[in-house]
Amino acid sequence: MDISIEIQGLTKNYGKKTALSEVSLSIPQGMFGLLGPNGAGKTTLMKVLTTLLKKTDGEVTVCGIPIENSRQIRNITGYLPQDFSMYGNMNAYEALDYLAVLSGMSRNERKIKVPEMLEKVNLLEKKKTKIRSMSGGMKRRLGIAQAIIHDPKVIIVDEPTAGLDPEERIRFRNLLCEIAKDRIVLLSTHIVGDIEATCENIAVLNQGKICFDGHVSDLLSLVEGKVYSAEIAASELEKVKQKYMVTGILVTGNTANIKMIADENPFAQAKQVRPDVEDAYMYLMHEGSKKKEI
Repeated sequence: MDISIEIQGLTKNYGKKTALSEVSLSIPQGMFGLLGPNGAGKTTLMKVLTTLLKKTDGEVTVCGIPIENSRQIRNITGYLPQDFSMYGNMNAYEALDYLAVLSGMSRNERKIKVPEMLEKVNLLEKKKTKIRSMSGGMKRRLGIAQAIIHDPKVIIVDEPTAGLDPEERIRFRNLLCEIAKDRIVLLSTHIVGDIEATCENIAVLNQGKICFDGHVSDLLSLVEGKVYSAEIAASELEKVKQKYMVTGILVTGNTANIKMIADENPFAQAKQVRPDVEDAYMYLMHEGSKKKEI
């Protein structure tokens, strides 16, 4: 089976509002990051790919299957929505077993797969824990278990680490990387750190349009030689922010250590530093907003 998602000219309208405008992407096997601000159209794209929404125009195939064949698509796709939840009075085992029933698994299959999936997401020892007593990270891990229980070729996760503490976020990102070895994991988020830690190939979506599609190194090249750090007086901070794009600030007493983007060295004490994905992303968003103003 061809493990890829091919999107050509995808458009999705809600009445007169365009949520996606002529989106074209090729998503290969492995981890793929979809980055963009809230309201960019990421969740709409996820719902089209999982056949929860019908496209207005364009062509989409998932592992060679046209998106119109919704039953076939759902058989090979696992989905973790941003607002995943279950009945609070169910425990972890009951909830996953119930979701496995809905996916069409037989009783014998469930007896094997439910414990197996709970162990995979490190919840087997918590199988009797009620949903209402679970932490946000535990609920997300249960959500991944339900998404992969039928061994899909494509897993789509929407804002999976929002609201998680740093330890849970790292644990969850590691889990996604583990299960991406022989399938597609499409990670949609506005959290730049999640993309930087897990994905080599990314796309940036803004206002329903793709403004970048490529390797992380290609995104970083946009700001190569343009990122500087400096120590300035805290009283000068506002003046600097008005003139330059500041991507990092650490204020200690009367001193501010800042990171900024500039076409050339902004002042004598500034030193050029290596850019990260957050620098490149902010630069991309800023340049896009300037073009719209023009």
